Amino acid sequence: MKAVQLVQPTKLVIAELPVPEPRSHEVLLRVTAAGVCHTDVSIRHEQSDAYPPGLVLGHEIAGRIERLGAGVHGWQAGEDVIVYPCWSCGACRECVAGRQNACRQTGGRLQSPPTPGVTVAGGMADYVAVPASALVRADGIDPAVAAILPDAALVPYHSIRAVEEQLRPGSTAVVIGLGGLGHLAIQMLRALTATRIVALDVNAGALDAVRDHVDLALKSDAEDVAEQILAFTSGYGADVVLDFVGNDATLRLASGVIARYGAIRVPGLGCGVLPFETAQTSTILPWGASLVRPYSGTYDDLHQIVDLARSGRISPVIQRYDFARALDALDELEAGRVRGRAVLVMNDGGAERLANAQG
Repeated sequence: MKAVQLVQPTKLVIAELPVPEPRSHEVLLRVTAAGVCHTDVSIRHEQSDAYPPGLVLGHEIAGRIERLGAGVHGWQAGEDVIVYPCWSCGACRECVAGRQNACRQTGGRLQSPPTPGVTVAGGMADYVAVPASALVRADGIDPAVAAILPDAALVPYHSIRAVEEQLRPGSTAVVIGLGGLGHLAIQMLRALTATRIVALDVNAGALDAVRDHVDLALKSDAEDVAEQILAFTSGYGADVVLDFVGNDATLRLASGVIARYGAIRVPGLGCGVLPFETAQTSTILPWGASLVRPYSGTYDDLHQIVDLARSGRISPVIQRYDFARALDALDELEAGRVRGRAVLVMNDGGAERLANAQG
């Protein structure tokens, strides 16, 4: 099969690899589409050995069940599915409580659960073997749309659900960064809440794309952007800030406009740093404000997102690439030339190769 493989640090190739065999309680998927994420760009440029040798990339996966491993029940070949990305133990107290993204059996407090395309073989390939427990049915959804739901949609959905208390009618939510995740956050806020939405991005085109769906659209690098947000909220500040960039500038902006007892959620991985201050009158965060780094989302979240997509309440903006152009897709994403989310769309060549190998 063909696969996008990290053969050594900083070197990605489209390689020819054996089709994996599903182990006990796993299924073999024929991949129909795979999302391309900034995490993949980061993996590509990582110079250390932080990622397993020979890693196959791809943590946003849509596919069709090809074969069942031993002990798999409730699924059958031919079903269209997507893959929940947190391959948790299912038995620890967090998993039992439905917080699979916080699984405790990961090797330490800083380690996330096993993740396809990050710690184990992912879905930028003709085939991938995955735990049956990670499957979510996605029949009736365009595979290119379905593929991005387990990350580009899951992350903002989980962040929004976590701050529902602050998103009452009349509240204000600021969304920083309108790329693959941020544009879906706008759609979800509009579909699920009555909050007023302020959209921020450095790209005028990204702002134009959402202008009709938000209450205020601003250039995030404008000198007076914080003042405009404070004026919009009568000086009180935003009840929620969702920062999908996460660099020094956006963190400073978020802390400068958040209201008392507001919630800042930072899914963005821009390596920003925000100091903490315990003075009586803090110049960094007002009383009661929270700052959280959310990670992914829960299995139940993903089921609810599938329902949103099926009903048309969210419509991800995607840019399709043939699998043979996988490295081009990464280049264009890194260069900022992708609107919405890049998706690799597979053809049936993988099925032909599997049939030939078995014949």
